[in-house]
Amino acid sequence: MKDRTPVGNRFKGKVAIVTGGSSGIGLATVTELCKEGASVAFTGIEQDLGASVEKSLKQNGYDVQSFVGDMADENFCEHVVHETVRRWKAVHLLVNNAFSFVAKGEDASREDWERTFQVGPMAYASMGAKVSGPIHRAGGGAIVNVSSISARIAQPHRWTYNAAKGAVANLTRCMALDFAPRGIRVNSVSPGWIWTREVSKAAGGDRDTWEPVWGQYHMLRRLGEPVEVAAAILFLLSDDADFITGADLPVDGGYQGLGSEGLGSSSQFAGST
Repeated sequence: MKDRTPVGNRFKGKVAIVTGGSSGIGLATVTELCKEGASVAFTGIEQDLGASVEKSLKQNGYDVQSFVGDMADENFCEHVVHETVRRWKAVHLLVNNAFSFVAKGEDASREDWERTFQVGPMAYASMGAKVSGPIHRAGGGAIVNVSSISARIAQPHRWTYNAAKGAVANLTRCMALDFAPRGIRVNSVSPGWIWTREVSKAAGGDRDTWEPVWGQYHMLRRLGEPVEVAAAILFLLSDDADFITGADLPVDGGYQGLGSEGLGSSSQFAGST
């Protein structure tokens, strides 16, 4: 992956909220927004991690505030929006990223289903509804919901997660329709396999061994980096995407474009033109 250079000060004077911003795609998004001039409030569920990230960003001269809590808690969602507006007097941008990774199939309990949807599409909807007023009063802005390739495909034993991500896809379209008169664009991104903390955990930290295995599901033959997803999110948040709403942007290295032949290495048509 090439090093990413900030596009400029696209978000100077803007205030953003990023849920799940203490690690992975969320942290990359917070960092890139800061680099391009935004003030950022971000949420997380780990107290020490959130404090550490906030301290590090502030040491780099960025204007940030962390909030620790559970996105399933409606009062916490309300608190984040209220305090962000109180501190910066406005909200212009929202990135709904925090999501409960409960991947279960027919063995899923009702509690599993509830958790997946509460810290997922329900929280996305709640945050969107709560920021729509402040964003409208600030002159308009944008929301990006982090979806997944799992929203569009079947995967074994993944009823809960895939159903919840599928809900995000249609929620995004509905939010885009209803918020358009308020000057708010709403889009989503669908990452493929991204090297995050969860993926590293699944690989036992052994990227050299597992990236070629998982990379074969992507045309680009590798996993993505959180900053690559963040770059797509920033594009959709920016004025460069002024006429884009209700859309999903795959950031999946070609994952969704592959057929049953995969990369074609075992196909009789491999290398043919």
